Amino acid sequence: MAERISDAEHAVMEVLWDESPLSAQDVGERIPAGRDWSANTVKTLLGRLLAKNIIGHQEEGRRYLYRPLVERGDYVAGESKKLMDRLFGGKLTPLVAHLAERDELTDSDIAEIEALLKALKS
Repeated sequence: MAERISDAEHAVMEVLWDESPLSAQDVGERIPAGRDWSANTVKTLLGRLLAKNIIGHQEEGRRYLYRPLVERGDYVAGESKKLMDRLFGGKLTPLVAHLAERDELTDSDIAEIEALLKALKS
């Protein structure tokens, strides 16, 4: 996926990743309540995502149904790589070291990382 998506567009994508295809109205009803977006805002965001070729749509009667063209896992992988490339020279170790130095890793996080490393080794 070449084009970045905004935080607002990401909120729409989360809805569509959870359930699709959906109409614009369905998407608007599933956006978290704190956003308080109008129907026009949701339609604008859907239009932007269509233009970026991140979602597709199909006609059903007088309305369109929207669906993601990019899988959530592929998006997360791409964004993770961009973050590591931009801030940590593409390396994972400095990222983990940074989190550890700032005491942002809980004992549970460390246990999960240790289990992951053990599984990767075997």
